[in-house]
Amino acid sequence: MLATRTLSFSYPDSPVLKDLTLDFSQYKVTGIIGANGCGKSTLFMNLAGILRPQQGEVWWNNEPLDYSKKGLMALRQNVVTVFQDPDQQIFYTDVASDIAFSLRNLGVDEAEISRRTERALRMVDAGHFRDKPIQCLSFGQKKRVAIAGALVMESDYLLLDEPTAGLDPSGRKQMLDIISAIVAQGKRIIISSHDIDLIYQICDGIYVLSDGQIVSTGTPQEVFVQKEMLENAGLEQPWLVKLHSEAGLPLCKTEQELLAILRTNTGEIP
Repeated sequence: MLATRTLSFSYPDSPVLKDLTLDFSQYKVTGIIGANGCGKSTLFMNLAGILRPQQGEVWWNNEPLDYSKKGLMALRQNVVTVFQDPDQQIFYTDVASDIAFSLRNLGVDEAEISRRTERALRMVDAGHFRDKPIQCLSFGQKKRVAIAGALVMESDYLLLDEPTAGLDPSGRKQMLDIISAIVAQGKRIIISSHDIDLIYQICDGIYVLSDGQIVSTGTPQEVFVQKEMLENAGLEQPWLVKLHSEAGLPLCKTEQELLAILRTNTGEIP
């Protein structure tokens, strides 16, 4: 279980997170959304043990987080963060060595490293560029290498910071497929993103942050119909929800679902 209890965090000049009690075990994919400066990145750093709250607690495995070296190592083997910019966590010039970096640091057996690396490469569909120098990879390919480097840890939770930022439509679709594949393996994912359509489509639970506080929580269908709340938090409705709110169309989770309904009703959409 990964959770927070009455967690508050302040930087020297201002409070950022205020009395947050969150449970990330209740959903397979949890989205954290909010305008710039609302505290999303600070929350991620608290969950990863990089920052320590002044009040309240991060809970891991049904007890308050142990901030000793041993306790943090145990957390970071089970709660792994993938940053928005993959260059922040790529250290080698070849793909396989970079993916295996954390395992070698932990002294994992080479046969096990090879098994996990191959599995991670398959999950992110990186086999066709595994032999390319990393400096020759596209931004999207680097993101997949960074995710593979997290997957080899076989952690319980994966924290994804802006996973679709900087990706073209093809790369975005591929990222959605990767996230779905990770969830199918029984992992839980927490996503912080400004990509509201991504959050609506892929998440099954959402927390809305505004000025360091939770102003709404629930399923995507419950949260995103609250137009006034979203506007007050500096957010917009996903386009599928706008069609529901403004045009009276059925509330669909995906474009494919909407098209299927329209085909059934009109018979005119190819």
